[in-house]
Amino acid sequence: MGGHGAGGRSVGSADDVYLTFRAIAEDQPGPKLRAQFERCWPSYREWFLREGEAVRPSYAVCLRMLRTHMPELVPVYERLIGAVDGDDQMARFLSLYSPTPFLAACSQAMWTRGARPALLRNYDYRSHLLDGVILKTRYTGTRVIAMADCSWGALDGINEHGLAVSLAFGGRRPVGPGFGIALIVRYLLETCTTTREAAAVLRRVPVQMAYNVAVLDREARHLTAFIAPDREPVVTAAQVSTNRQGAIDWPEHARIWATVEREQALVHCVADGQGSLDQLTRAFLMPPVYRATHAGGWGTLYTSRYLPREGAMECLWPDRSWRLGFDDFVEGEQHVRYVVRAAAHPAGPA
Repeated sequence: MGGHGAGGRSVGSADDVYLTFRAIAEDQPGPKLRAQFERCWPSYREWFLREGEAVRPSYAVCLRMLRTHMPELVPVYERLIGAVDGDDQMARFLSLYSPTPFLAACSQAMWTRGARPALLRNYDYRSHLLDGVILKTRYTGTRVIAMADCSWGALDGINEHGLAVSLAFGGRRPVGPGFGIALIVRYLLETCTTTREAAAVLRRVPVQMAYNVAVLDREARHLTAFIAPDREPVVTAAQVSTNRQGAIDWPEHARIWATVEREQALVHCVADGQGSLDQLTRAFLMPPVYRATHAGGWGTLYTSRYLPREGAMECLWPDRSWRLGFDDFVEGEQHVRYVVRAAAHPAGPA
């Protein structure tokens, strides 16, 4: 998980990290997406080739896998390649089939009581690997607002039917043939209207690495799916997930990223009958759930709150919020400053 575009990063001093988040509306892949892709392609390409070009699947394999598992996305994929004037390497990258492995942390929780069901998530990753683009699109006829990853993939998002989806790393290291999770999230948002439909997709589409996928619909029906390349998906009613799929499989990662501590803090908020959505939201903006920025840019880069009945997302930081809805989506930018809190960053992928 996690973008690799360095799309919005600039560093002003040794102590501060700055990111620019952009909101872009474009129904179909076109000049706006192309401009973003051109900014990011050098970093995308470096990541794509990190293990050697021969390791990545051929274009023929990528297209066949898309046609087999996500046929509704094939016309979009072909328009996307045309929009960026893509060559073979670009087309293989954009398929997001068996990409270079990537992982991070992230926390998720769903609020299902009262009139405002909500899906909240913290995206914990390295700042220069984030695209930082919120896309409002209509690729398959369904309006979608999503935090973009690898151009057209999605780290989290909502569609006009009120289905909200987000992801977190599952805390396990197996890698296998399958799609990058960002494209699976995109597919859910493009083709599903309910939690039940999303569960069916998550049970059948092959995934490259272990992830926890949170899904909430307009009727407050919810699920958390634990998916991985080496075992069958497990669909649960859990309202909270961080970076484990049951037992801790990777103790070092769990310790560094406080997997259990973050999970317990959120479970307390959700289980407390006296709590509120605002209290849960505040928990995402405070330790231990919120991870301060470390040298190298590691930390919580943004909090997103999805409101299915309002058709809107709110992108949150400790000092500000940014609301973007289907009926009030305004293109623009947010310039966010992160103050480095420690001398060394947590261990993680480059």
